[in-house]
Amino acid sequence: MELKPRSYEKICQLLHKGVDIPNPLTLDIGDEVNVDQISEKGVRIYPGCRIYGHSTVISAGSQIGYEAPATIENCQLGEKVELKGGYFSQSVFLGQVKIGMGAHVREGCILEEQANGAHCVGLKQTILFPFVTLGSLINFCDCLMAGGTSRQNHSEVGSSYIHFNFTPDADKTTPSLIGDVPRGVMLNQPPIFLGGQGGIVGPLRMGYGNVVAAGAILRNDHPEDNKLIFEMTDFRGERDFVPATYPNIKRILENNIRYLANMTAMEAWYTQVRKPFLEAQKFGLLIYAGVMGQLLLAKKERLKRLRAMAEKAIAPTSQGRKQASAKGRHAFYEHLEALEGLFSGLLQDDITEKSREVFLRDFQKAAGKSRANYIETIRNIPVDVASSGTRWLSSIVDRLCEQCSKTMPSLDLFKQ
Repeated sequence: MELKPRSYEKICQLLHKGVDIPNPLTLDIGDEVNVDQISEKGVRIYPGCRIYGHSTVISAGSQIGYEAPATIENCQLGEKVELKGGYFSQSVFLGQVKIGMGAHVREGCILEEQANGAHCVGLKQTILFPFVTLGSLINFCDCLMAGGTSRQNHSEVGSSYIHFNFTPDADKTTPSLIGDVPRGVMLNQPPIFLGGQGGIVGPLRMGYGNVVAAGAILRNDHPEDNKLIFEMTDFRGERDFVPATYPNIKRILENNIRYLANMTAMEAWYTQVRKPFLEAQKFGLLIYAGVMGQLLLAKKERLKRLRAMAEKAIAPTSQGRKQASAKGRHAFYEHLEALEGLFSGLLQDDITEKSREVFLRDFQKAAGKSRANYIETIRNIPVDVASSGTRWLSSIVDRLCEQCSKTMPSLDLFKQ
């Protein structure tokens, strides 16, 4: 009796296209996979891999499962991506991304060009700008990291690092901005270094050029640039724990709103600037759709987590719960629907549109007609044009923060 794997027909189609599959009968390929979205040019799929999902895209030169079997589910891979082993789901990997074996990359991730991760990296709702490098044994969910100008001058996360994104109150209103979108997209900022065996307690903001000492657990914002940061303590003790008090609700809200505003700025950047570069490559529009889908998912995730926290924040007062913050908690809940509406689409505003028009005009002149190489084009635009682009994107962030502040005036958001 002849035994054929379930994926026999799909495997044959890929082989016929010219995809390099050293041991084809070890693969499992879902019936829903569109082989027309897998390039035949330089793609190699190593033994034991699994490929699922109707929206999966694998571009030219990509290598899957070199170090260990890999599972890919509804991911979009740009050119020369190397996913060396692990599980990758509902995420986007732009050109020349490399991730080592043992990875666990779940939904909501966008890894831009030449971002890297060593072995055993866990990501979810994570955005890495070009060149950002993660060491080994890292859990880095619910955050955005930027900084650096090249593979030789990149932001780095040391091994055994954790972004703490889950609180004792079971909240995940913890997104951290390690860098930002308005400056980060220009690829001209100094790198950020997070020393190994350390962590960040989200939500937190950090500026560019900062160096965090190894072993430090950060609990405070560090928005300034070019600092050497220590947060060491040998404090020991105990006190009563009262759930869902939210004494720092203002800071939590501000950092979540800033994160959401940065997601909106990133949407605008992809829509107005990045899309033509992606269109210039095969499967580029599918990859663009994947990025925009993940950005939409990122905003929905953050708003969902805020709503969950808001409902707990107005629950009947527990014994020992401070009444001083009750007004703020109720204001947060009462105005949450209006806040959600502010992030339902791209910002339409005379101030931001004027800034956009100025930048796009100057960008077109500086970049010319070619859209073949995104990284080189952005790195080579004049300083004044890059500054103009940052002003445009910053105006989006600032306007959204301002509108959120007006929506919840009793909280005095974004005021010192």
